[in-house]
Amino acid sequence: TRFLSSSSSQKPKNVIMMISDGLGPASVSFARTYYQYTQNQPYDYEMPLDKIHVGQSRTRSSSTLVTDSAAGATAFSCNMKTYNGAVGVVGPKKNPCGTVLESAKHAQGMLTGLVATSRITHATPASFSAHVQDRDNENAIARQQIGDNPLGRSVDLMFGGGYCHFLPKSEKGGCRSDSRHLLDEATSKYNWTTVMYNSKEAFEALPSDESILPAISLFSSDHMEYEIDRDPQTQPSLTEMSKKALDVLYKATENKEKGFFLMIEGSRIDMAAHSNDAATHVHEILEYQNTIELVKKYVDEHPDTIMISTSDHETGGLSLARQVAKAYPEYLWYPDVLTRVKSSTIKLEGLIKQQSTLTRDFVVDTVLKDHLGITDATEKEIKQLMKKSNLDKYLADMVSIRAQLGWATHGHSGVDVNLYAYGSGSEYLIGSHENTQVGQFISKILDLNLTEITTRLNM
Repeated sequence: TRFLSSSSSQKPKNVIMMISDGLGPASVSFARTYYQYTQNQPYDYEMPLDKIHVGQSRTRSSSTLVTDSAAGATAFSCNMKTYNGAVGVVGPKKNPCGTVLESAKHAQGMLTGLVATSRITHATPASFSAHVQDRDNENAIARQQIGDNPLGRSVDLMFGGGYCHFLPKSEKGGCRSDSRHLLDEATSKYNWTTVMYNSKEAFEALPSDESILPAISLFSSDHMEYEIDRDPQTQPSLTEMSKKALDVLYKATENKEKGFFLMIEGSRIDMAAHSNDAATHVHEILEYQNTIELVKKYVDEHPDTIMISTSDHETGGLSLARQVAKAYPEYLWYPDVLTRVKSSTIKLEGLIKQQSTLTRDFVVDTVLKDHLGITDATEKEIKQLMKKSNLDKYLADMVSIRAQLGWATHGHSGVDVNLYAYGSGSEYLIGSHENTQVGQFISKILDLNLTEITTRLNM
């Protein structure tokens, strides 16, 4: 392999693994072009990721050419290919596999963190911190994340969405089928110091030092809001959560030999692409780029840190071209169409479904004109919306066809995704790699022994 030999440069103290869920190469170009257009930047203006592009990651899982997020993230966390739906388990017997986060914590004594805009129990963060045969078993994932597993607590900091799976159904926003209140158990049984949910105010008031660790702060029962819909009074952005996590972890490790492993996920880039919702997708990517800028600055100030950023897979099969008539297409697309969009299409679907009596005026004026900036809807489109079916995807397509953006699927695709790295040792990631090699690189630079953790998990 091209990875670090024992004689190579100083090994990093801290690793920040960033995952842009569902971000394929076309989406990177899309967001860059949109940003250049809206911010009056020249054609050669580079986004934060463009400056640290080192290679590609190949994404297939063990079960198919097109991976899901669980297998994709387990390739990073366990350094092994697995089947779609598998969270931290591999092989025909679906046995737990030790992850880089668990090994960093239990074998190296490092601090560990997870930051995500999805439910924190969702496939990507779960694949670093839990072991289940089916990603949908989020009740079991939550239980393991607080420390109810053979290793005990592995995570020191969790910021994101999804307190639903930590609370019983009897509690507001809870969805556990058993009666366990995991956030109470976190403090009473598993020694978590800070446990809070649904309070941005309390989150902002947290001191940025070791005294708050271990800490859980969750901001929504389900996934956090899309950036385009987010109310800054109630939910922090990905950048704000990442800044707090970095400040806390830095303070907690600055005078210690051992550093931290932090996984940050731009989770909802993927979900917007599942809806083929171009405007929502681009705002999620731009927020991820903001977070990349923040982390790059952190690496500049702390040269003992390396940041890696890649995607688990591409979503949507996006193309920056769309043939909208039988005639040979013009070579263009229209970013200005997206500048008029004010809401995600899934939010607008909810708005339409709330109407006990749906009027044509509401569809034409409120939904299309006010929220999507569409004033040229056809009779056929309006009639379709009045039927109240498949609204999310239909509204998204109304925007994409006007912007002349193409989508191939509402699922994932199998293309290679971009690989980015910044900091000491990042040159070893230059080139094309299997997704498992990204995880192997982390194991190598932190001297992790995943086999040892795997043995403990399977005892």
